[in-house]
Amino acid sequence: MTDTDAELLPRLRAAAEQLDPPPSDLAERVIAAIAMADISREYALLTLIDNAEAAVRGSDGETTTLQFSDGSASILLHVTHTERGRRRVDGWVDAGAVEVQLSQDDRTLTTAPDDQGRFAFDDVAPGLSRVRLVVGGDQKDLLTPHFEV
Repeated sequence: MTDTDAELLPRLRAAAEQLDPPPSDLAERVIAAIAMADISREYALLTLIDNAEAAVRGSDGETTTLQFSDGSASILLHVTHTERGRRRVDGWVDAGAVEVQLSQDDRTLTTAPDDQGRFAFDDVAPGLSRVRLVVGGDQKDLLTPHFEV
Protein backbone atom coordinates (compact mmCIF):
# COMPACT_ATOMS: atom_id res chain seq x y z
CA MET A 1 0.00 0.00 0.00
CA THR A 2 1.37 3.41 -0.93
CA ASP A 3 1.35 6.54 1.23
CA THR A 4 -1.42 7.96 -0.97
CA ASP A 5 -3.56 4.84 -0.35
CA ALA A 6 -2.93 5.06 3.38
CA GLU A 7 -4.26 8.63 3.38
CA LEU A 8 -7.18 7.96 1.01
CA LEU A 9 -8.66 4.81 2.61
CA PRO A 10 -9.53 6.37 6.01
CA ARG A 11 -11.18 9.31 4.24
CA LEU A 12 -13.24 6.92 2.06
CA ARG A 13 -14.28 4.93 5.15
CA ALA A 14 -15.36 8.10 6.97
CA ALA A 15 -17.37 9.28 3.96
CA ALA A 16 -19.11 5.89 3.60
CA GLU A 17 -19.92 5.73 7.32
CA GLN A 18 -21.35 9.24 7.25
CA LEU A 19 -23.32 9.02 3.98
CA ASP A 20 -24.40 5.34 4.01
CA PRO A 21 -23.97 3.81 7.46
CA PRO A 22 -24.90 0.15 8.00
CA PRO A 23 -28.08 -0.56 10.00
CA SER A 24 -27.39 -0.66 13.74
CA ASP A 25 -28.64 -4.25 14.03
CA LEU A 26 -26.86 -5.58 10.92
CA ALA A 27 -24.42 -7.82 12.81
CA GLU A 28 -27.19 -9.44 14.88
CA ARG A 29 -29.35 -10.04 11.79
CA VAL A 30 -26.47 -11.63 9.87
CA ILE A 31 -25.57 -13.91 12.79
CA ALA A 32 -29.21 -14.99 13.17
CA ALA A 33 -29.61 -15.66 9.44
CA ILE A 34 -26.44 -17.76 9.31
CA ALA A 35 -27.45 -19.71 12.41
CA MET A 36 -30.89 -20.49 10.98
CA ALA A 37 -29.43 -21.58 7.63
CA ASP A 38 -26.96 -23.89 9.39
CA ILE A 39 -29.62 -25.42 11.61
CA SER A 40 -32.00 -26.19 8.77
CA ARG A 41 -29.21 -27.42 6.48
CA GLU A 42 -27.09 -29.37 8.90
CA TYR A 43 -29.29 -31.09 11.41
CA ALA A 44 -32.14 -33.50 11.33
CA LEU A 45 -34.41 -34.44 14.18
CA LEU A 46 -33.47 -37.67 15.93
CA THR A 47 -36.18 -39.96 17.19
CA LEU A 48 -35.20 -43.04 19.17
CA ILE A 49 -37.91 -45.58 18.53
CA ASP A 50 -39.05 -47.38 21.68
CA ASN A 51 -39.54 -51.15 21.79
CA ALA A 52 -37.43 -51.79 18.70
CA GLU A 53 -35.85 -54.91 20.10
CA ALA A 54 -36.48 -57.25 17.18
CA ALA A 55 -33.21 -58.18 15.56
CA VAL A 56 -32.55 -57.42 11.93
CA ARG A 57 -32.11 -60.41 9.61
CA GLY A 58 -32.65 -62.87 12.44
CA SER A 59 -29.48 -61.97 14.33
CA ASP A 60 -29.46 -62.53 18.08
CA GLY A 61 -27.45 -59.34 18.62
CA GLU A 62 -28.59 -56.12 20.22
CA THR A 63 -30.49 -53.79 17.88
CA THR A 64 -31.10 -50.05 18.07
CA THR A 65 -33.57 -48.28 15.81
CA LEU A 66 -33.14 -44.59 15.00
CA GLN A 67 -35.16 -42.24 12.82
CA PHE A 68 -33.97 -38.89 11.49
CA SER A 69 -36.08 -36.33 9.66
CA ASP A 70 -35.68 -32.74 8.51
CA GLY A 71 -39.28 -32.30 7.35
CA SER A 72 -38.61 -33.13 3.70
CA ALA A 73 -36.64 -36.39 4.01
CA SER A 74 -36.46 -39.19 6.56
CA ILE A 75 -33.98 -41.95 7.31
CA LEU A 76 -34.79 -45.03 9.38
CA LEU A 77 -31.77 -46.95 10.70
CA HIS A 78 -31.48 -50.37 12.38
CA VAL A 79 -28.08 -50.82 14.01
CA THR A 80 -27.32 -54.46 14.86
CA HIS A 81 -24.36 -55.76 16.84
CA THR A 82 -22.61 -58.62 15.04
CA GLU A 83 -20.84 -61.63 16.53
CA ARG A 84 -17.45 -60.07 15.71
CA GLY A 85 -18.18 -56.95 17.78
CA ARG A 86 -18.82 -54.84 14.68
CA ARG A 87 -22.12 -53.31 13.53
CA ARG A 88 -24.46 -53.77 10.60
CA VAL A 89 -26.51 -50.70 9.68
CA ASP A 90 -29.67 -51.33 7.64
CA GLY A 91 -31.55 -48.27 6.49
CA TRP A 92 -34.48 -46.94 4.52
CA VAL A 93 -34.98 -43.47 3.05
CA ASP A 94 -38.19 -41.91 1.80
CA ALA A 95 -36.61 -39.27 -0.45
CA GLY A 96 -35.08 -39.55 -3.91
CA ALA A 97 -31.58 -40.15 -2.58
CA VAL A 98 -28.76 -40.81 -4.97
CA GLU A 99 -26.22 -41.68 -2.27
CA VAL A 100 -25.99 -42.44 1.44
CA GLN A 101 -22.76 -41.77 3.34
CA LEU A 102 -21.90 -43.06 6.81
CA SER A 103 -18.98 -41.14 8.34
CA GLN A 104 -16.84 -42.02 11.35
CA ASP A 105 -13.87 -39.75 12.07
CA ASP A 106 -11.90 -39.72 8.80
CA ARG A 107 -13.56 -42.82 7.31
CA THR A 108 -16.63 -42.56 5.05
CA LEU A 109 -18.62 -45.51 3.71
CA THR A 110 -20.80 -44.83 0.67
CA THR A 111 -23.68 -46.73 -0.90
CA ALA A 112 -26.69 -46.08 -3.11
CA PRO A 113 -30.22 -46.94 -1.96
CA ASP A 114 -32.23 -49.34 -4.10
CA ASP A 115 -35.55 -48.47 -5.79
CA GLN A 116 -37.44 -48.93 -2.50
CA GLY A 117 -34.99 -46.67 -0.61
CA ARG A 118 -33.23 -49.54 1.19
CA PHE A 119 -29.48 -49.53 1.87
CA ALA A 120 -27.03 -51.29 4.20
CA PHE A 121 -23.52 -50.93 5.58
CA ASP A 122 -21.80 -54.13 6.73
CA ASP A 123 -18.85 -54.41 9.09
CA VAL A 124 -19.09 -50.92 10.62
CA ALA A 125 -16.77 -50.17 13.53
CA PRO A 126 -18.48 -49.22 16.80
CA GLY A 127 -18.26 -45.52 17.54
CA LEU A 128 -19.57 -42.06 16.86
CA SER A 129 -21.16 -41.81 13.41
CA ARG A 130 -23.33 -39.60 11.24
CA VAL A 131 -25.21 -40.17 8.01
CA ARG A 132 -25.53 -37.84 5.03
CA LEU A 133 -28.38 -38.42 2.62
CA VAL A 134 -27.34 -36.95 -0.74
CA VAL A 135 -30.39 -36.00 -2.79
CA GLY A 136 -30.68 -34.55 -6.25
CA GLY A 137 -32.46 -31.50 -7.57
CA ASP A 138 -33.50 -28.57 -5.41
CA GLN A 139 -33.88 -30.59 -2.21
CA LYS A 140 -31.18 -30.11 0.45
CA ASP A 141 -29.01 -32.97 1.68
CA LEU A 142 -29.97 -34.35 5.07
CA LEU A 143 -27.08 -34.56 7.57
CA THR A 144 -27.85 -36.31 10.84
CA PRO A 145 -26.38 -35.32 14.17
CA HIS A 146 -23.71 -37.66 15.53
CA PHE A 147 -24.96 -40.91 17.06
CA GLU A 148 -23.34 -44.00 18.54
CA VAL A 149 -23.28 -47.30 16.65
